[in-house]
Amino acid sequence: MKVVAFKREKQGTGASRRLRNAGQTPAIIYGGTEAPQLIALDGNALFHALKKEAFHSSILDLEIDGATQQVLLRDFQMHAFKQIVLHADFQRVDANQKIHKKVALHFVNAEISPAVKLHAATISHVLNELDVSCLPGQLPEFIEVDLAKIDAGQSIHVSQLTLPAGVTIVAHGQDQTVATASVPAGQVSAEAAADEEKK
Repeated sequence: MKVVAFKREKQGTGASRRLRNAGQTPAIIYGGTEAPQLIALDGNALFHALKKEAFHSSILDLEIDGATQQVLLRDFQMHAFKQIVLHADFQRVDANQKIHKKVALHFVNAEISPAVKLHAATISHVLNELDVSCLPGQLPEFIEVDLAKIDAGQSIHVSQLTLPAGVTIVAHGQDQTVATASVPAGQVSAEAAADEEKK
């Protein structure tokens, strides 16, 4: 994804306020061997880009004065009630150095799982994102969680996920639960209902 930015010389609250009043968002790029650089972006374009999941988990091509560098979005601040991005932080990326990033989880095939089809179970998403480590070129937009085989009373853990090539989970000491399937209280499964009818 490409982002166009402009250099900015002035910093401070007043300068940032003037930028925002002009429809721009102050930002900073840091990391790598170069010094941190103050930039400004089109506020409206940035606001809409932030709605896209890929913008948060992709390597971005940031263009300043015709020169492009690769960066990751690291942080941003939104206005409390206006549709305005107050500030954004970008980190330079080295193609040969591993990066640490949170990646969204996409849950698929819940509707065909035994838990849902046979037992009318509810599948709860315990995690919505995972901490991963990989080279910039291997960063996935998301990680898929296949729920096709989950049954009532079962859970899926991080160790059961299929990861893209080169991607490792940054484990925090335990095999975290990603999703669980449970039958709500008072709910009768299709199998149990069929058994009752036979009696």
